[in-house]
Amino acid sequence: MNLYKTLFRPHLEYCSPAWSPHYQKDKQLLEKVQHRFTRLFPDLRKLCYSDRLQRLGLWSLEERRNRADLLEVFKLKAGLSNISLETFFERSLDSRTRGHSWKILKNRSKLDIRKFFFSERVVNRWNSLSQDDVNQMSLNCFKRALESRRKAEMGFFMD
Repeated sequence: MNLYKTLFRPHLEYCSPAWSPHYQKDKQLLEKVQHRFTRLFPDLRKLCYSDRLQRLGLWSLEERRNRADLLEVFKLKAGLSNISLETFFERSLDSRTRGHSWKILKNRSKLDIRKFFFSERVVNRWNSLSQDDVNQMSLNCFKRALESRRKAEMGFFMD
């Protein structure tokens, strides 16, 4: 597990907020690497992929990419990045919205190149977070909040 986490997974997730694939075939090609790794364990070989992930305590690569997107937005919001939030997003100033106070406006886009860009694909998931999730004081607290969100809503990080 340590070899996989230190040698292979970083290559599969490098800069994922910038290049995250949107075609299903590309997602499956990436996921196939982790799928193959989980089959290396003789005790788990006969289980389905999701059960193997659960036993090993791993997230699917798609879940990790979507989590990385949310972490990047949190870093922008908290000022932990050299880039300002306004570079990618426009905050919703409508006070009548449900949810949290850091809602982001979603732009309409006709072209796929824009529709699947970081600043567009992360908006719905970010806006569906709770006020408690968004108001976390540190990045580690936000990560823990996302983990508890995943336990509560299993499909939250899946497209």
